[in-house]
Amino acid sequence: MADRDPDRTEPSRDSDDPRAIRTVAVTVDDVVAALEANRSADRGAVLRITPPFSGRMRARIHAGGTAYDTDTDPEPIHLDPERLVDEVPDYPTADETRSMPDDEAAADIDTRRQRHTERVEAWRETVRGRLAETVDIGTPAGDHTVRLIALGE
Repeated sequence: MADRDPDRTEPSRDSDDPRAIRTVAVTVDDVVAALEANRSADRGAVLRITPPFSGRMRARIHAGGTAYDTDTDPEPIHLDPERLVDEVPDYPTADETRSMPDDEAAADIDTRRQRHTERVEAWRETVRGRLAETVDIGTPAGDHTVRLIALGE
């Protein structure tokens, strides 16, 4: 068994200290939805971890900013969904789909919509397969690395 560092204090269960967190569970669908909301419409979606903090936490999708009206201390932790995915691919835009060369199909609106829908679904599948294994969260004591657990793959 490794010796404990006597200068490092371990946060207790149900703590105000985010260093108590060891693992964070996120649904893959929440990560994909948050990324898509930000990439397609810049909605400010994050994955939020709400205190009190403990070893195992859950991050849920939250949109609408990171400001709080209360003097709650500590505030929830907001994780940018970009940080939860390894190599996020570019989000397909309708303009890119429209400009794809394809004989008469380029002029047909139904074909363009179908093509765009297929490209967005392929993007979602790529994102689902690239969830990171760990993420750093900022704490007053510096960055703290936690393990990510994907739910609902």
